[in-house]
Amino acid sequence: MVDVKGKWALVTGAARGIGKLAAEFMAEKGCNIIVQSRTVQASEKTAAELEKFGVKTLSAAAEFTDLTSVRKMLEEIDASGITPDIILNNAGMQVAYRTDYCSTPAEDYEKSFLINTISPMMICYHFLPGMIERGFGRIVNTTSGIRLEPEQAGYSASKAALDKVTIDIGSKLNGSDVMINLTDPGWCRTDLGGPHAPNAPESALPGVVVGAFVDDKKSGRFFGAGLFYDMTLEAAVEKAESLPAPY
Repeated sequence: MVDVKGKWALVTGAARGIGKLAAEFMAEKGCNIIVQSRTVQASEKTAAELEKFGVKTLSAAAEFTDLTSVRKMLEEIDASGITPDIILNNAGMQVAYRTDYCSTPAEDYEKSFLINTISPMMICYHFLPGMIERGFGRIVNTTSGIRLEPEQAGYSASKAALDKVTIDIGSKLNGSDVMINLTDPGWCRTDLGGPHAPNAPESALPGVVVGAFVDDKKSGRFFGAGLFYDMTLEAAVEKAESLPAPY
């Protein structure tokens, strides 16, 4: 199991919900955190709360519908001299629920793909070469189990695209110590999931972070949080490492 103490993790969507819980989980294990949210103020608030774990933090902000904003954030992280060892791409948005799904506008797809596919992958592409050069890296991209719901077409299609490119990149990294995998927190009571979701946000742990700790050089796997409910991190890692890569 990877010891994350002293490493740096970029956690997107870390100002609230599951992203914040993931950042706290990692910080508790001694991992330094780059806190990303839509505003510097929100990131700084979470970063201040992480200080109780005795770790270092860096606040970052980007609006994922604006690729110029994403590029600026990446440049600012580079300028800090910090190189993330771990990326938890948690940030995402369900833009609309269209009961009349035949009236779904193109804008649903455009916004969904920017937030849920393109921006996360720009982050991956930016930091992945450095991980490969250093010989270590962990990327966990957050997907969704939504299916057979054309009412949420933009969201589900953008997550399916993220799945595809993650698995495809994983085929190139498989067998190396730079690993990219997928997670799904399940339907949780967050701002995205809504108040009627069946699961507490805490139920997503350790599943949403287990991909940062696996150490078996396999990529392209799916680590749904439901596979790891009520497990210790050690038990979750053991189970995750038993899952085969899709190649």
